[in-house]
Amino acid sequence: MGKIKDVYPVKIFCGLIYNNENILNEVKNSLKERWGEIDICEGPFEFNFTDYYEEEIGKNLKRKFISFERLYLPEEVYEWKIFTNKIEEKFSEADKRKINIDPGYIDNSKVILLSTKDYYHRIYLGKGIFAEVTLYYSKGRYNFLNWTYPDYRSENYIKFFLKMRGKYRKQLSCK
Repeated sequence: MGKIKDVYPVKIFCGLIYNNENILNEVKNSLKERWGEIDICEGPFEFNFTDYYEEEIGKNLKRKFISFERLYLPEEVYEWKIFTNKIEEKFSEADKRKINIDPGYIDNSKVILLSTKDYYHRIYLGKGIFAEVTLYYSKGRYNFLNWTYPDYRSENYIKFFLKMRGKYRKQLSCK
């Protein structure tokens, strides 16, 4: 029988898709109220991998990634997605979002994204929220899976996650 071990805390990030800097700044403040100070902010990166968000958010979309200084235990990770959905709602007009917030976390070996959409590779967490392994870390680099979104395969995103992982590992070594 395997022994239950303590779980290490994880590092939260949010990918933000937007076209209005003013909304971005307000959203970042809302996120900081929940998770504390931002320690890494990367982007903006041009978001032209899909037109999925154009009708709702608009054209000339950008993606920015942020991560938070404090580490958290992933005990009720589904609550993180519910929280970011409420922020998206707060900044909506006429049932159209002005920003998309993709929360997730990293640990030593993977990047996890949270979603409201079910699919064969996603695990149900509770309260309508699912999780997927989007990237996995092996032999000094992040690797893709069949379902990894094209933008998460891009060099800019990989650099962000490597930087975040480096900071995360330093934080763990100080505990």
